[in-house]
Amino acid sequence: MSAKSQPEGPAGVELVPPPWSAPLASLARRGPDAVELERLSAKVLEGGRLAPEEGLFLHQRADLLTLGRLADEVRRRLNPEPRVTYIIDRNVNTTAACVAGCGFCAFSRPPGHEEAWLLSHEQLLEEIQEVAEMDGRQVLIQGGHHPKLGSDWWCELLAEMRRRFPKVNPHGLSAPELDHLSRMEKRPVEEVLDELVRAGLGSVPGAGAEILSDRVRRILSPNKCSGERWLEVHRRVHEAGLRSSATMVFGHLETVEERIDHLDRLRGLQDETGGFTAFICWNMQPQGVPAADRLPPKATAAAYLRVQALARLYLDNVPHMQTSFVTQGMKIAQLSLRFGCDDFGGTMMEEKVVSAAGCFHLKPVGVVERMIERAGFRPLRRNTWYGVVDERFEAPPGDPRRGPRTREEAAR
Repeated sequence: MSAKSQPEGPAGVELVPPPWSAPLASLARRGPDAVELERLSAKVLEGGRLAPEEGLFLHQRADLLTLGRLADEVRRRLNPEPRVTYIIDRNVNTTAACVAGCGFCAFSRPPGHEEAWLLSHEQLLEEIQEVAEMDGRQVLIQGGHHPKLGSDWWCELLAEMRRRFPKVNPHGLSAPELDHLSRMEKRPVEEVLDELVRAGLGSVPGAGAEILSDRVRRILSPNKCSGERWLEVHRRVHEAGLRSSATMVFGHLETVEERIDHLDRLRGLQDETGGFTAFICWNMQPQGVPAADRLPPKATAAAYLRVQALARLYLDNVPHMQTSFVTQGMKIAQLSLRFGCDDFGGTMMEEKVVSAAGCFHLKPVGVVERMIERAGFRPLRRNTWYGVVDERFEAPPGDPRRGPRTREEAAR
């Protein structure tokens, strides 16, 4: 089965991938698998790039502890200092009204539904002010694909946010949202981006990638942009001088081959643009979502660590890996710091999307720092572009360990 192959069935029938069992650790120490695993381990440790079929082998045949050990070594090579960063931020959701109709989303409501709320600019700015008062550096602004909110609405919000809170970066509008604005306004996404950037948009989140396979997207998110369009929008984001993150949601209807293909396509775009700051993955949270009856049971913590470690090995050109404590809980997030992650993500004063699916693990700054310290790392606050903005860090201006401090520095 190639890295891009898909399950086949009768015409018009989409098959769910069969259950998968993790390999036994003992098999990694004997037989033909052991020989190949030793070869790939040496290749990774020497800085070699994995081919798709090699990534597939590691996913299917490597034991979890070997993957973790290799991912930890790659993490040390790319981020040699024993530190783990995090950011003080908040998730701000503009509206629950959405025309996308994704089968995995428990948050959105159809336009006109009694629970399809929309916040005003002033309500949103009040929430952002709370972030600024905590010396927060980022607000993740997202919402449903509202049928009437155009780019003018967003530009007014961004401009006022920049005026009132110059230290807080607007990290907003995922690729599907940008594509939605482009299609709704019948103009190229480059034009939409140009207006948003001039208004104050500072960076773009990697949301909406899920799995880039269009086979899966046709089932779970048929009204959302294609996988290729997601990549194309991020290409335009990077060309506009902004940085973005990349994500993957796994453990639903995708095959293992489609996971590898997803990583391969992200790596290809990063080779081209260098615009991704970090990669974040998490398993599907199936509780209460519209397609719950078609989804498998929630993937285990071990599956999360396996995919996270493999991502660190495969995405050799993405500088940072962010854990997902909101979906995994603090203990697994702490463990993931030895499975390739070097960033704890945001403290997120508020979060509505995954919590709507029964997942709620928000924690205060002190807890985040203690978890990082107990894993053997030094916690440091950062900004969106992974520049350190922590008074405990003494690197002088110009020191590469300090990282970019502004959007302009990050674009260079």
